[in-house]
This record gives sequence, C-alpha cells and structure tokens, in this order.
Amino acid sequence: MSVTVTESAAQTDALGARLAAALAPGDVVLVGGELGSGKTTLIRGACRALGVREAVVSPTFTIGRRYAGRVPISHLDLYRLDGLEGEDPALLDDYLTPDAVSFVEWPEIAGELPLAEGTRIARRIELRHAGGDRREIVADG
Repeated sequence: MSVTVTESAAQTDALGARLAAALAPGDVVLVGGELGSGKTTLIRGACRALGVREAVVSPTFTIGRRYAGRVPISHLDLYRLDGLEGEDPALLDDYLTPDAVSFVEWPEIAGELPLAEGTRIARRIELRHAGGDRREIVADG
C-alpha cells in the first residue's frame, strides 16, 4: 500500500500518468473517494499517459465512456446508480473487457463488479481531501 500527497490538480494528474505505466489490457482500476476529491483528474492523467488525445471528462450522466489510446480505455462513473441489482445485467459488459484498461469511479456502488474472463482488479485507489488543493491518495496493487 502506498500513500501519496499531491499539492495540486496537476500533481494528481501526473500521479495518474505514473500509475498508468504498470497497467495492461484487462486491468480494472477501482477509484474511490468523496465528491471533488480528484478521481477524474487522476484518471485523466492515466488516460493521457495511455495515449488518449481527446478530452477526458467524467461520464457521470452516461455511466461510461470508451477512449482510443495505445489500448482501448473504459471510464465508468457509477455515482448515479443505486446499485447493480435493478440494472440490466449487461450494463457494464461493453466497458469491462479484456482488451481494455478500465477505470471505475464509485466502485462501492456496484458491490462486486461482474468481471469478464480475462479481466482483473489491478489497483484500488482512494482519494481524500487533505485541505485546499491537497489530496491524499492511497493505492494498493
């Protein structure tokens, strides 16, 4: 387990880029933290490091987005869901695929993610407010 404190959004973005260096297709990264803690900023840095050229935005209202990079990238935001129990069982199938690196914001809402063969939870990351623009980022994996 590692703990990193960033002092700005730019540092959180840069940490995301460093975390991306160890990711491979089929890896799923769970990214937790309260509202405004920098989850999307961290994921944006990882996506840029993985070759995404377009704007990376939170998919809060669409549940998920796919990006083209050196590998396909999925970015899910489960904030608007109450859970997966009442949802279509295939809701996440197009995102959690063995060919992609997948980032999941608010993973606790899903409970246990329905992972496809060839995918695995590679990292669990928690972001916490640490005053002002500072963030404490706890990562395992």
